[in-house]
Amino acid sequence: MSPSRRFPPPRALLLLATKAPAVLRAGAAVVLVLLLRILGGSALAADWHDKLAGCLACHGQDGVSSMPEVPSLAGQPDLFTQWQLVYFRDAVRANEVMVPLAQDLSDAEIRALGAHFASLPAADPPAGSDPEPELTATGAKLVAAGRCASCHLPSFAGQGEMPRLAGQREDVLAKALRDYKSGARRGRGNAAMPEITYGLGEAEIRAIAHFLSRR
Repeated sequence: MSPSRRFPPPRALLLLATKAPAVLRAGAAVVLVLLLRILGGSALAADWHDKLAGCLACHGQDGVSSMPEVPSLAGQPDLFTQWQLVYFRDAVRANEVMVPLAQDLSDAEIRALGAHFASLPAADPPAGSDPEPELTATGAKLVAAGRCASCHLPSFAGQGEMPRLAGQREDVLAKALRDYKSGARRGRGNAAMPEITYGLGEAEIRAIAHFLSRR
């Protein structure tokens, strides 16, 4: 029996993944990449657009995430996305979903994915009035004290290897700060982050994440 008869087409699996409940999408993305490995040698597996399918299942068709603790990639600086994929590929940055997804990415595919997400319009901040304006004000003071704009730009749009913070999911920002503080996240260009986050308490982390998510 031919592989095409044994397994559903990769694009069909992507369609199922995008329509599945959020809790199932991460697993569907891994299954998709494993399927592409099994079908290795086909034109589909060789095209970076088909590698993109595994990204979109969790990060959103437009690069704007609706899944908890999954970052939006739209509008992220090209080099930032490239380096994160390299860290995942080399298992320098630990993540049970991303490490297996990135292992088979070539340098050319990583460059293409970085350029693709950088070209997409960034996520809009949450609509409506701020539900916690006092928390936003506290976050603004902490961000100014930490001189975040010196690397991430005054607009917090990021540059080079420094990520876009503006409009990112609040839970993603909070997790990133916790991971830098604990040492769980590391890598090239991040030497300042453990020092910046070392003295932050949970209330301060929440305030910073809330402020930046609404920029």
